[in-house]
Amino acid sequence: MIEKRTFGGIVADIIIWIIVGALALSCLMPLMNIVAISLSDNAAVSANLVNIFPIGFNISSYQEIMGDKQFWRSFGISVLRVVLGLSVNITLLVLTAYPLSKSPKFFTGQKVYMSLILFAMLFSGGLIPTFMVVNSLKLTNTIWALILPGAVPLGNVILLMNAFRGVPKSLEEAAMIDGGSQWVILLKVFLPVVKPTLAAVTLFTIVGHWNDYFSALVYITDTANYPLQTYIQQLNVDITEVTDPDKLEQLARISSRTLNSAKIVVSTIPLLMIYPFMQKYFVSGIVVGSVKE
Repeated sequence: MIEKRTFGGIVADIIIWIIVGALALSCLMPLMNIVAISLSDNAAVSANLVNIFPIGFNISSYQEIMGDKQFWRSFGISVLRVVLGLSVNITLLVLTAYPLSKSPKFFTGQKVYMSLILFAMLFSGGLIPTFMVVNSLKLTNTIWALILPGAVPLGNVILLMNAFRGVPKSLEEAAMIDGGSQWVILLKVFLPVVKPTLAAVTLFTIVGHWNDYFSALVYITDTANYPLQTYIQQLNVDITEVTDPDKLEQLARISSRTLNSAKIVVSTIPLLMIYPFMQKYFVSGIVVGSVKE
């Protein structure tokens, strides 16, 4: 039976769509402004004439960034960091969260480990002691200095642990009756069930590694080994060292605002490509991982 909609219901839906559209536009406007500034002429940007459409269209800022070999080297370092960091983080997250999700009578010392994790979430060792540990292990100026200090994100451990606890006990018992080992139960039963939460923490990990620029400033002293975010954060236009007339003309069309806007656009493109594929798991993963039934 098809329910007949009333005039009041239609009006309410229209109002809701208008409100949602306005909120979406308010989120899009700053991004559109950043893109427009990155594609505008220096004079228009300096005069604050740019809104959501470029004025005096030019791509000099992007040419300045992407025409540099160091840009592509830093891009590759960031990709490598994300791949290695994601592999290490997800592996350690699963191996930490799974036993912690068990009852204390099945996992001796579970409460002790949980207390240590909660303590570590509230109190960290500090930047200087962490740097001393990394330096003593000879990890400075290596990719591992950007990965190992944060190898086990404790907040994500809590999310994944609660997701494991939400898996019906009957599934685990059925797998045990069939003779499945704990590894088989973890890989064949638990992980497929908590896939939304696993996708959510995967997204958190990718974004965290890709956007982090401060770690490289602390642990990497060779600028050639900077990841992308650190490289573009340090990027400046130095006209005094340029002698080529064509290069000088190109740099004259670039202001610090256009260059910084281009940095933001370039650094967000990979994340914008990932979000659409993982967005459907995002909300459900957070809800499942944060509430224990």
